[in-house]
Amino acid sequence: MADEFRLVSPEIDNEGRLPRKYTGEGQGAKKNLSPPVEWYNVPEGTKSLALVVQDLDISDPDGPNVPWPHWVVVNIPPHMKRLPEGFSGKEEEFGGEYAVIKEGVNGWKLPGWRGPGPPMKRCGHEDYGVAIVSPPARKGNG
Repeated sequence: MADEFRLVSPEIDNEGRLPRKYTGEGQGAKKNLSPPVEWYNVPEGTKSLALVVQDLDISDPDGPNVPWPHWVVVNIPPHMKRLPEGFSGKEEEFGGEYAVIKEGVNGWKLPGWRGPGPPMKRCGHEDYGVAIVSPPARKGNG
């Protein structure tokens, strides 16, 4: 039996708290940095990875109650093992294989990472879901 897939961020503490520098409440250059993310035991045969960081407890106040995306990252080569701190918006700067990675639009309708914080209305706590998925391989000529 293969080892279980794991996704971690070394900066999130045992109680699940995200340091201020990764939120909208940080200061100056230490604000809204994308956190480092690492993963282990990617299933054999994976063609590409995607990362979605979303708040499951907050939604758009002017829209339906759906998870609020903080970060959407696609086209991650399956042999890569991490996204470093501050990666968001700097794919070209990191270069090499990082340059093929693409960032989607977050809940603020902007590309890249945007951490939790004002002006979001809070319900008392934040509940985050983070997943890396592997799109199914296409069959045939499609």
